[in-house]
Amino acid sequence: MSAAQAALEAKLPTATLSLAEDLFGILGILDGNPGLLRALTDPAREGKDKAALVSQLLAGKVSADAVAIVADLASARWGSARDIVDALETLAASVAIAVAENQGLGPAGLEALEEDLFRFNRVVGSNHELQRALDDSRAPAKARSALALKVVPGIGAVARLLVTQAVAAPRGLKPMALVQRFLELVAKRQQRWIAQVSVTRPLTAEQSHRLQAGLDNLYGRKLKINVTVDPTLVGGVRVAVGDEVVDATAATRLAELRRRLAG
Repeated sequence: MSAAQAALEAKLPTATLSLAEDLFGILGILDGNPGLLRALTDPAREGKDKAALVSQLLAGKVSADAVAIVADLASARWGSARDIVDALETLAASVAIAVAENQGLGPAGLEALEEDLFRFNRVVGSNHELQRALDDSRAPAKARSALALKVVPGIGAVARLLVTQAVAAPRGLKPMALVQRFLELVAKRQQRWIAQVSVTRPLTAEQSHRLQAGLDNLYGRKLKINVTVDPTLVGGVRVAVGDEVVDATAATRLAELRRRLAG
């Protein structure tokens, strides 16, 4: 999963909503075809053969990027058939979320998407009759999706896609629970735009300006910087942006020196 997400990251700056739609569509095909899913996760088959099967089945039906993403998933080894489709759902949602990020030029797009999804969960969560209607698997997926969009008019295109997916194909979850999972992915994406900075003493205006400029230049985007004062750092600065941590504190440098001397 980590390898798939890392490979996807390179595609996200130019991703389109149609790619997310293609991936969700393939997810529906795999969920509805256990035999095909077993073939794509059979540990006895070579990865290249499984990737070739994906290409044979999907070429010309969806975008080349979608075929490549699913072929890469199929070529890897998975613990269970459920794992690969869960991964595909996450990748599809990640593409959609990146589209909102790109359209909003960063955090503004993510915040707008987050508010749309929160709005859906607030409306549905306050109406038990509506919850039952959206949870009713006997009702056509198209009708449930139309009802879901009707109760949250005016939401953006990305939110419409994610809400529709959550209602039409919740995959064993309640629609609200799947929307919450999508919200968690949005929150994780937002962390790319927030630098958590720990320093030993408050920064001056000039230091704050230099820090902002340096981090914006390093990460190639305008970051929101949250600064906290932590005297236990014993000098230096610690910066966390998403999963990446730059630790230039005195304590860390001393610990590294000790390791080198001991080693």
